[in-house]
Amino acid sequence: MYTSSSQDKPLIHEGLLAVVRQVAAEIHSGPMSRSITLDTRLDLELGFDSLSRVELLSRIEQAFSVKLPESALMEAETPADLVKFLKQAESWTPPQSLPDIIQPVATSTEGLPDTISTLTELLRRQAQIHGDRPHIRFYETGQTITYADLYQDALKIAAGLRRRGLLPNQTVGLMLTTSREFFISFFGCLYAGGVPVPLYPPSRIATLADHLQRQVRILDNAQAVMLITFDQAKPFTALLQSKVASLQEIVATEDLFHADEASEMVSISAQDTAFLQYTSGSTGTPKGVVLSHANLLANIRAMGTRFKVSSTDVFISWLPLYHDMGLIGAWLGSLCYASLLVVMPPQNFLARPERWLRAIHDYRGTIAAGPNFGYELCLRKIKDEDLQGLDLSSWRMALNGAEPVSPRTMDQFCHKFAAYGFHREAMSPVYGLAECSVGLTGPPPGRGPNVEWIDRQSFTEHGKAIPVQPNDPHGMPVVGCGFPFPDHEARVVDKLGYEVPDRVQGRIQFRGPSATIGYFRNPEATAALFRGEWLETGDLGYIAGGEIFIAGRSKDMIIRAGRNLYPQELEDVVGNLPGVRTGCVAVFACPDAHSGTERLVIVAETRETDTEVLEQLRTQINQTTLHLLDSAVDEIVLAPPHSVLKTSSGKIRRSGTRDAYLNGDLFRPRSPFRDRLNALKLKTAGTLQSLIHRTGLFLFGAWCWLVFVTAVLISCLLLVVIPTLKLRRRYGCWLARLVTIVCGMPIAVDGAEHMPTDQACVYVANHASYIDAIVVMAVLPPNMCFTAKKELAENWLIRFALDRLGTEYLDRFDFQESLNNIARLEELAGSHQSLGFFPEGTFTREPGLRAFHLGAFKTAATAGLPVVPVALHGTRSILRDEQWLPHRGNLRVTIFPPIVPQGTDWTSVIALRDAARKAILEKYAEPDLSTVKWPKPGGNSANEGLNQKE
Repeated sequence: MYTSSSQDKPLIHEGLLAVVRQVAAEIHSGPMSRSITLDTRLDLELGFDSLSRVELLSRIEQAFSVKLPESALMEAETPADLVKFLKQAESWTPPQSLPDIIQPVATSTEGLPDTISTLTELLRRQAQIHGDRPHIRFYETGQTITYADLYQDALKIAAGLRRRGLLPNQTVGLMLTTSREFFISFFGCLYAGGVPVPLYPPSRIATLADHLQRQVRILDNAQAVMLITFDQAKPFTALLQSKVASLQEIVATEDLFHADEASEMVSISAQDTAFLQYTSGSTGTPKGVVLSHANLLANIRAMGTRFKVSSTDVFISWLPLYHDMGLIGAWLGSLCYASLLVVMPPQNFLARPERWLRAIHDYRGTIAAGPNFGYELCLRKIKDEDLQGLDLSSWRMALNGAEPVSPRTMDQFCHKFAAYGFHREAMSPVYGLAECSVGLTGPPPGRGPNVEWIDRQSFTEHGKAIPVQPNDPHGMPVVGCGFPFPDHEARVVDKLGYEVPDRVQGRIQFRGPSATIGYFRNPEATAALFRGEWLETGDLGYIAGGEIFIAGRSKDMIIRAGRNLYPQELEDVVGNLPGVRTGCVAVFACPDAHSGTERLVIVAETRETDTEVLEQLRTQINQTTLHLLDSAVDEIVLAPPHSVLKTSSGKIRRSGTRDAYLNGDLFRPRSPFRDRLNALKLKTAGTLQSLIHRTGLFLFGAWCWLVFVTAVLISCLLLVVIPTLKLRRRYGCWLARLVTIVCGMPIAVDGAEHMPTDQACVYVANHASYIDAIVVMAVLPPNMCFTAKKELAENWLIRFALDRLGTEYLDRFDFQESLNNIARLEELAGSHQSLGFFPEGTFTREPGLRAFHLGAFKTAATAGLPVVPVALHGTRSILRDEQWLPHRGNLRVTIFPPIVPQGTDWTSVIALRDAARKAILEKYAEPDLSTVKWPKPGGNSANEGLNQKE
């Protein structure tokens, strides 16, 4: 046995990892998006099944001219384990160079390695690798910040903060514009161990005093010990300290910058708080979202994977840095992927929006994001003469989010700027919220906007999204915001918290590694945010084919020009003005097609009738709003008493008041008693309707279970007396069809003519639900051999039924036994026995088509049998994972033409798998999840058959 020296290790490690990357690329039809190291799990992270392991070991033996022990097949969990087996082989000799057979797959040194767990580690790494590379460029001035500049200056800021007494985990307010000072102060705070709190900067220095007053509640809630801002703010230190007990001093960046000092970095872990993102707080109780380093990096990795971000991308941003889309999406995302970020202050864009487009032209920008009103502003304010020579052809991802997305705005933007090279496929509506760091869903690159039309009456009255033809006079357009990012999930629930089927409106909830742990020092808001492990988004919508469609908000938050405004704050202040009836003010938003954002409307009750007094009152309300929100009101309605609708308990009915405003009924005479009686009726009717709905769902689910259990019991009795396997299988298929009919789940079949009638074949179907096996049995020919996971045989009753149907069992946890399974199935296939597989191996509640295991395709190739792909539609919506009560729904099965194998070698098996998966994916109305990590150890057997999870 040879013991390698330290000089041999680079060759051994590099050569072996090159083989692993090569096999992984072949399995996943392209290079892995994640980096592959010696500690990468072969099963959990790379999805290597037993056949893939056999091929990997064969490649290693060929590359290194060595014979590995059989134990390596079953025991090796990582490339590091394979290195150990490699060195223990009797025929092992150390390599003098990389073997010729190895074609190393280059790994990007510019991306975000999985080993990076904090933002401080990230910047240090980028500075070490890309020190002189431009990281941030200011569009107007051309000033550039390199990675080394940012790192070194941040350390100097950190030294200044620590010299002034900043302790680990203390919070520091950052009220700075889009400037070098913000970037270095943010990371300086992190390197000092502090927690930055980005704040909305004043629009003008002249209004600084009033602006600071508006930040008091946030600073106090965050317990900020320091505020980094402009020199002009220093005179207000005593004033702020009198209102914020924790505040020690106000400093400017230059006060902290010490060229001769560099701070030793404070130890920071992935779970430490990276910063606080405040979504509200001018008045009332502030809501500061706690985001850890792990949250942020998970979100950036997930978005980067979906959008295929690389160091060649150029992000053009005018988004404010106190907002999550500008701070996380644009800046930190660019930092993670070593992309160039070209920035400009928001006010520069607002004054001349063509600057944004010119920056994309000048720097060949590939990614740029903005709220819908930003795209609308480009339509309304940019003149044709300002577009001469403009080329937007490099813009591959035009992200549109942070507020409701207008189909009209998207369509007009795509149409107008097509003449300047803009591709409609680049327009990408996205959805996110600060509680999920920034992004939750988004489309794949190059897909373009997905706007579907649904029946307005059915949706508004019953919450059902029934598709209609585009521009149907009775239809309404709804924008699809893409699919949940990798490792994240979204669901839609009813008022009682039960998940609803596809195309049914409800509250949108989410979970994932980007989710916050809650709001800083706000336990009430945190408690309202969580529903077990799921978090409330506060938005309404539905899911169709795995895609999220946003259709409204269950919370009263107003999104105006990308900013979150909360009506309760403004209602309280306006209600205390002389002349306004206290507790009789409603603030709400209305869509504004002209501005592309939401209009802010205030309805305030007053007993005043004099025209001059009313005008003075309107002026007071407007000034109060400007002072409070730094934003003007679009419309102020001074209404007579009892105009603002209330619930039976006296709470403001904002949506009802908004509807009355839109319908012109606001000034209609009404009785307070009658209003409250109507509100009580609505509440009672809603509760009764919810109860009836829930009862109906329960009764339907109970009926389905009764039918299923009865069918199983009858089957066990009849399977005893039916003499032949052929008849038993025929009976099983007939019973499966009967179960679907009795349960009210009709199955529509497309492509039945593609099922071979004169030869055996291998059927492969997507796996989405517990009921998949029943659907497959009901549709496919009765002469097929079913496969099931070995654990099902542990139940004697299930074992008896499966045995009588001639079921083949698959071992998911023993790799050697998994190979024996394949050999046994190949024998059956060789005797012209049709076989059925769920090649995904498992299913989850998350919509999408997972990567396929190779067992079914190896079996088909060896036996020379055609593969018939089968796409199941609707099963997940009826009964998904983590759910036990079935929903009503329609089922559709699409059967594709047979695919004939072209050989028996590894390449032919891969090609057969890819062809079958491509066929299913093109027809399947769910996203491609082939790049996500594998769900659990042991669940990656070479072939998982029908009944895998049933």
